[in-house]
Amino acid sequence: MPRVPRSAGITAAALALALFASAPAVGDAPVVSDPSVLAHFDLAKGESPENIALASDGSAYLTLSSARQVVRIDRTGRKRVLATLPAVADPHTPIVGAAVVLGIARARNGTLFVNYATGTGATGIWRVPARGGTARQIAQLPADGFPNGLALDERRGVLYAADSVRGVVWRVPRTGGRPTAWAAGAALEARNPRPAARVGVNGLRFHRGAVWVSNTNAGTLLRIRVRNNGSAAAIETRATKLYAIDDFAFVERHRDTALAALTGGSEVVLVRPDGTRQVVLARKDGLSNPTAVAVRGRTAYVPSAAYFTQQDPNLLVARVDQRDRG
Repeated sequence: MPRVPRSAGITAAALALALFASAPAVGDAPVVSDPSVLAHFDLAKGESPENIALASDGSAYLTLSSARQVVRIDRTGRKRVLATLPAVADPHTPIVGAAVVLGIARARNGTLFVNYATGTGATGIWRVPARGGTARQIAQLPADGFPNGLALDERRGVLYAADSVRGVVWRVPRTGGRPTAWAAGAALEARNPRPAARVGVNGLRFHRGAVWVSNTNAGTLLRIRVRNNGSAAAIETRATKLYAIDDFAFVERHRDTALAALTGGSEVVLVRPDGTRQVVLARKDGLSNPTAVAVRGRTAYVPSAAYFTQQDPNLLVARVDQRDRG
């Protein structure tokens, strides 16, 4: 979920608080421990960490939405800017009105792919070299859309992008080219009548032969199996009442157990395969409107964009208790 314009800040903050206040109580048995902040960012520079991808050495690759940057954070918290996407003279981006970099995916060879939302012809998927450098657009998506979550299926050589405004999951060849509307329907559509809060399908992960997505307005976690011919199967609802859910990640060796960022309430929840959930990280642990989660081995990484709190955007790390079999 991106930062809203300042004129809509009060409305967005009120929405976030309302969602948090209405969230149901959940169990307190922890599955995540020892949280600490690995890196802090600067809101004055537009450094709201929006989405994340990981490398095998524990480095984190983040999009900084309003700064239009892709950065690498090493295991000590040091930051290196890999690319800055080009400025857009007159952006007309839905929801935010400014050019923002959103979802990120990383290939095994280190190549990075990011979604860029601008309200212009620059809207689409951009490629960043593994060692950084000039970002290049490889696919154009509709200017009136909002490409948010992004994932790569390396076996099929395709990218999937969640369009939060149009309620569509786009499919694009990894090499670039014409996008295909791969999945659509009411389950992916935005439901809030306020333009600044209309966020439907948002987070996206490719997991065990399926595309999993969240719908922020609906508070749902959804699964879309990829058929053998590459087409989308029916949309399955796997969890509900995930208020203001953004992006999420699956816990390794736990099959379909996910950790999901609930941005409005500044929480991360464990979502079990049966749809039950419990809070495992909260504001007291350092979260400030978390927008995504990534997991590698026994470590969870959680970027907080501070879109509503306007305080301490950061990257938090925590230990994952792999003994909980979910």
